[in-house]
Amino acid sequence: MKLAANYTVRAAHCDHRATDEEIYATLCDITKPLTRSWKKLGSAKKVVIKTNMVMPPDRITYFEGRRRELVDDAVMYATLRLLRERTNAQLVVTDTTHRHPGEQPFSDVNFMPLLDEFDVEFVNSNEPPFEIYDVPGGGLMFSRYLLSACFADADAVVSVAKMKSHAFMGITLCLKNLFGLPPMPPHGKTRSYFHHIIRLSYVLPDLGLITQPCLNIIDALTGQSGREWGGEGRVCDALIAGDHVIATDACGAKLMGHDPTSDWPMAPFKRDRNALLVAAENGFGTVNLSEIDFQSDVEPPLAVFDADEPDSKQTVKSWRITTCEQGLFYREHQNEMLDKYAGEYIYLQDGEVVWNGPDPTNLGSRRDLSRGKKDRALWLKLVDPGDVEGEHFEVYGRNLAMIRKIT
Repeated sequence: MKLAANYTVRAAHCDHRATDEEIYATLCDITKPLTRSWKKLGSAKKVVIKTNMVMPPDRITYFEGRRRELVDDAVMYATLRLLRERTNAQLVVTDTTHRHPGEQPFSDVNFMPLLDEFDVEFVNSNEPPFEIYDVPGGGLMFSRYLLSACFADADAVVSVAKMKSHAFMGITLCLKNLFGLPPMPPHGKTRSYFHHIIRLSYVLPDLGLITQPCLNIIDALTGQSGREWGGEGRVCDALIAGDHVIATDACGAKLMGHDPTSDWPMAPFKRDRNALLVAAENGFGTVNLSEIDFQSDVEPPLAVFDADEPDSKQTVKSWRITTCEQGLFYREHQNEMLDKYAGEYIYLQDGEVVWNGPDPTNLGSRRDLSRGKKDRALWLKLVDPGDVEGEHFEVYGRNLAMIRKIT
């Protein structure tokens, strides 16, 4: 007798020219079988929704009448309507938004009318209050992360994402969507701290482990190939929903035409490891479609997707090796670093501190800081006497051994 799958994912055809009512009906159909999702959502008093819709209005791009890089308004409308009809919980939408001096508050939160219509609060994850969250199981890359306090009393989390390629991570779906949660300066770390070769593939599962999204929705009415911003639009005519973030994204990757069990340096994971596989290898979800109750009336590929490859394979491999070497060098020389640079950020390259200071935010590209050694990685580290973040340096050792086996 076949055992029941631990994960449920559904995908359905939904024309990108569909009406709001048709999109809502499709979303109802594909989420109805997600009994584990609705059990958690139905008993929740507070639900936090992470979606990628924040963007100054003059920078929003459209393709075939839909948002090309962001979740479309119609999908967000359907999601909020569905949650309002299925749960009595307080609904909160969160994302990071950065207001420059002189700008109006929430000027880039361009979907506020939708939130007002459904009486949904918006929380800027870039602003206090914050809390430090321990990663269940100790974490894959770090032991703990600073995130908005809105998750502290949340009973359930929903991730709503766009189907896109990603030049750095290969794909960006519901898991990568969570990268918008850690605050940026002045309260948090610069984006490049976590968005770092080696680190990001493990940071993303950490964020998934903390938030545990129980409902995951992929807007695949249209998608984008090449990269996460400024790529090429694709008509996909589909919606996808699942009860686990890794299983949902594994099915989403399959529908994009990718093998969710593949890994660097295989396409589309040309720059870093497959974060979905990393999560599954560590017991968080699965990328094995045979372990998922996956039903779909659309077939892969929904469109032609691939990640851009701006750097040569040799350069990327060198960056990965030298990043690992610098992480291990820091571990071996941690006391020396604390004596000289406690409380500061440092950039390490070839065992040398090439920059140190309180804020690396406006230093520009690491390529420009590389002192002509463009194939040698710069590794960014906060020299923290209290070791609050608890970085797992063994990750660098395991990756270094893995990389050196690949010719």
